[in-house]
Amino acid sequence: MAMKRFALTVTLLLPLVSTAQIPDGYYDPAQGLSGETLQWALHGIIDNHTVKSYDYLWTAFYTTDDRYGNKVWDMYSDIPGGTPPYLYTLGDDEGGSAGGEGEGYNREHSWPKSWFGGNVSPMYTDLFQIVPSDIYVNNRRGNEPYAEVGTTTWVSQNGSRLGYSITPGYSGKAFEPIDGYKGDFARNYFYMATRYKGEDSGWPGSAMTDGADLEDWAVDMLMEWHQSDPVSDKELDRNEAVYDIQNNRNPFIDHPEYVQSIYSTSGVEHGVMPAVLSFRTSPNPFTSTATVSYGFAFNETVSLYIYDTNGRMVCTLLDDSPASAGTHQAVWTGTDQNGESIVPGIYFAVLKTPTDNLALRMVCVSH
Repeated sequence: MAMKRFALTVTLLLPLVSTAQIPDGYYDPAQGLSGETLQWALHGIIDNHTVKSYDYLWTAFYTTDDRYGNKVWDMYSDIPGGTPPYLYTLGDDEGGSAGGEGEGYNREHSWPKSWFGGNVSPMYTDLFQIVPSDIYVNNRRGNEPYAEVGTTTWVSQNGSRLGYSITPGYSGKAFEPIDGYKGDFARNYFYMATRYKGEDSGWPGSAMTDGADLEDWAVDMLMEWHQSDPVSDKELDRNEAVYDIQNNRNPFIDHPEYVQSIYSTSGVEHGVMPAVLSFRTSPNPFTSTATVSYGFAFNETVSLYIYDTNGRMVCTLLDDSPASAGTHQAVWTGTDQNGESIVPGIYFAVLKTPTDNLALRMVCVSH
């Protein structure tokens, strides 16, 4: 799947205020490792999390999946950068049954519970794979694997699709979330495969999984989803909120490069890794200074520009500059090419590599 291309008229990632707060030394046991050795090290780091009750999940959603002032962030109904067909109020619209979309939200096991044996702790209440979702869409998805859908039997109001897979390696019935959230679900699955590695005795599995291990076709597809939909501010915020509740983190949100390090030792075994693993700005909105963060799996040549809403280049932060693999930052002081302060408004940070163009919407509220 191709990385979304830049267009000034499209907001690719939502402007949220977010900062990652990884505890000092949290990932030290994983330093310098790769492959299954890295996965086992990460398992040891995130294992034995604090387990909450199933009823508590309703309360957890108030911090893990809140938006727009007490509204529910439902990835099965949201339209990133657009207007969702419906919005739920936390608490008021929870639970019950539904004969159609827009009648309420419930607790969706994105990794279906039947795959690990039902109401079995701690998987049954692990917030890194449980998300709020429209009741009706949840029911239509059922226990079907995620996959790219060809022949479609049903489409939700936000464009999620139920039908038959055209993903190489699997041709059965499947559910395909929209592109804007495919990376979120992929990182949920990489978390589950790592958190429960070696703890999956008796798991029934599925067409997508062998116990907690992902089938090869699923790894290929989820890596593409992970690559084409990089970590968003929404995920960073959610990672912090779940950490506050469970005392463990999703390593693949904190360190997107771990996916490639675990599942492909050659860098091409499961497809060609695109340049950009992460791309975000903080704070957003900003007043006088904004930090643009970006990460690569391999050494790259990168350009980073700021544009206004009329498509005019405001300033150049980087121009065909070499960047090593890993995470980098560039600071914009809110000035144009001539050193003059910008006026408050909407701007776009545009990241370019030889293979990818990406844009982030930025909001300057004062200067």
